[in-house]
Amino acid sequence: MTPLECFHCGEPATGDPPITLELNGEARHFCCQGCKAVCETIHTEGLNGFYDFRTEPAVTPRQLTSSELGRLRELDHPVVQDSFVSPVKGGQEAQLLIGGITCAACIWLLENHMKKQPGVLTFSVNHTTQRARLIWAQDKVRLSDLLIAIHELGYTARPYQPDEVEQALKAEHRSMLIRLTLAGIGSFQSMMLAFPLYFDMVNDISPEFVVFFRWFSLLIATPVVFYSARPFFRNARRDITSRQLTMDVPVAIAIGLAYLASTWVTVFGGEEVYFESVCMFTFFLLLGRYVEVQARYRAGLTGNALAGFHPTVAARVEGSQTDIVPAHQIRPGDIVRIRPGETLPIDGEIIRGQSTLNEAALTGEYLPETRSPGDIVHAGSINGENPLDVRVNKAGAQTRLSGILRVLDRVQAEKPPVARMADRIAGKFVGRVLILAPIVWVGWWLAGANNAFDITLSVLVVTCPCALSLATPTAITSATVKLRRLGFLPTRGHTLESMNTIDTIIFDKTGTLTKGELSLIGQQTFGSLDESACLKLAAGLEKHSEHPVARVFHSRPSAAIEQVENFLGGGLSGMLDGQIFYIGHKEFIQDRIQAPAPDSMSHQGMEIWLASDQEWLASFRLDDEPREDAASAIKALREAGIRTILLSGDRSGHVAEVARTLGIEEAIGQASPEQKLEVLEKLRNEGRSIMMVGDGLNDLPSMAGAGISVAMGTAADLTQLKADAVLLNGQLMQLVEALKTSRQTRKVIRQNLVWALVYNVCALPLAAAGMVPPWLAAIGMSLSSLVVVLNALRLGRAPAQEVAQDKPAVGAQALS
Repeated sequence: MTPLECFHCGEPATGDPPITLELNGEARHFCCQGCKAVCETIHTEGLNGFYDFRTEPAVTPRQLTSSELGRLRELDHPVVQDSFVSPVKGGQEAQLLIGGITCAACIWLLENHMKKQPGVLTFSVNHTTQRARLIWAQDKVRLSDLLIAIHELGYTARPYQPDEVEQALKAEHRSMLIRLTLAGIGSFQSMMLAFPLYFDMVNDISPEFVVFFRWFSLLIATPVVFYSARPFFRNARRDITSRQLTMDVPVAIAIGLAYLASTWVTVFGGEEVYFESVCMFTFFLLLGRYVEVQARYRAGLTGNALAGFHPTVAARVEGSQTDIVPAHQIRPGDIVRIRPGETLPIDGEIIRGQSTLNEAALTGEYLPETRSPGDIVHAGSINGENPLDVRVNKAGAQTRLSGILRVLDRVQAEKPPVARMADRIAGKFVGRVLILAPIVWVGWWLAGANNAFDITLSVLVVTCPCALSLATPTAITSATVKLRRLGFLPTRGHTLESMNTIDTIIFDKTGTLTKGELSLIGQQTFGSLDESACLKLAAGLEKHSEHPVARVFHSRPSAAIEQVENFLGGGLSGMLDGQIFYIGHKEFIQDRIQAPAPDSMSHQGMEIWLASDQEWLASFRLDDEPREDAASAIKALREAGIRTILLSGDRSGHVAEVARTLGIEEAIGQASPEQKLEVLEKLRNEGRSIMMVGDGLNDLPSMAGAGISVAMGTAADLTQLKADAVLLNGQLMQLVEALKTSRQTRKVIRQNLVWALVYNVCALPLAAAGMVPPWLAAIGMSLSSLVVVLNALRLGRAPAQEVAQDKPAVGAQALS
């Protein structure tokens, strides 16, 4: 008697007494109480669709041991959570790695089961990476309780660690390479046996040798079909069960039919076998996918390249000693020592030492930057020359680098509209081909053709829409990673696609077109001291103040001023060699000395005055200077036909001056957030497609009203969170490169889609007419996919310097 199978996992249900559960009036048998409990949970929560959609046996649940339960409870500790949990609006977010997933139905079950748990705000699983994004309210439920709920279904969940995923990717790469090698060997061997028969290279061959060749080909093709081609069958089964038609469906049907028909002919006799076509089709299809996966891997799609910049240990300073500790044990307020050549594991402030830092992981800028005490530094930066002691501000999942990784994960999980359109077209195309293939076979069979099966097989193979499905995601991936390297980080899936329609860019002033900090732009002396002596006196006074004006002088050589007194809202006074010196506003000094005040040197920026108790010595002109590349970026945008507008809340005179300096023809000053929205609304009514670039919280309303919003890398966290893209390195010329890349991406996607559609439309009638043998159909389909992938990879090779060199011909087309 055949033993009963477990309704949940498929294992033999041999319990005595039998373990059963009545579902919908029918008794179901189980192998253990664990499977029965899971099935009962699924049934109670109304998730019986899992059993309808699953395509692989479910995992067998088991009881957690006390040690496993203890390890899960440890994940509730705040110190442990620092490495993989970050705060988000309404709760906490964790990246998890899920084990035991066998098919799409597992994901369906997990997502629906977790959404029913108290305190869970969001739970989603990526089938490809088996990574889950969990957001929960920690005041309502503990993280360990949610992980236990996952384990109770028979799956496993643990914190996502890039190193573990890297090992899994290497294992997957190795498995794919073995499948490809096996299929390649099978193709060469089967073709050696088939070609002599195809082209009559062997005369007077006996029937016994023909039978031997067929049996030997069957021996070669069997491992190719059951091992190398196994992913195609698994994916096709999943897609059919979930009622979604993808390119794996015709692939699996073609390979399966050809193999079964050839096996039948080998065993019972017949005219033709197709073992060489089966092996070649599998080999070329695997080769195309291998090239695509390698391209996506090199492009950093998984984000592990960036994650590798996070060190696992840190040198914590304790008194005069340093102690090597795990990076996740570092807390805000700790002092960490970074030696030359080491990577920062935290965000913080330098308190001792001066060195150069390579911040390419964050900003895309490959040139090292000099950093001194008081400067803010970020995780992922590489120390170049001297040891640095850094006070920790943020660690673990709260660092800026971790935030960038989460953004990349979100962007790569989102499909832009053009990608969804390509998937819909591919699905419909597959449906039409599956209808057309049997019609072609019936037609040729009624016509008396003895190669009707060959023709049908070629139709299934040559029209597989692999190129169509790869046309958009490969281009989007290549372009996104290129922009990330340049320091322009898209934070939404639609950003790159939407940017190609931009014809108007609105800039904020402070912190966007300007540096957002005061600097010395001019100096004039009036008394007995020269410029150098006046600067030393000013620096000696201002080093006793933390006012933004004082910071302009902090890095300059200073005189040893004593008895410094700070007058709030006015200035400072101090003594040097028995003489009193003053620095501050003009009115502040006028009230303290008798000498008549000189005239102001200009009306630009802010004026600070220096005087002794007997005479006026100097005036210093301070202003927020434009960024170094602001003028060239505005010029490049204007030449490209992009309309630029300066829209700021600062006083109109200064806004107009900055606009005139940078070459911006339209400038609006003293604009409230409501007035900024009115300007945007007016431009939208004119049919303009708008990009808003800003850095302050006051820019949020207008940025939300623009088609695309870009936040500067120095912007407030909330501003960056709400923006569609972040300019990490603050280089405005990268806006030009981003717009250019967007238009290039659109062009490449169009080329890929046109090529894929033209290929399929042309190849279908040729195959249906019997002009394409199955082995040639396999080569054609694979070459079509390779063309699409290689064309998309061109996006990642374009040098950034092209932006400055290209001289556009007319309007916005120059960026295309």
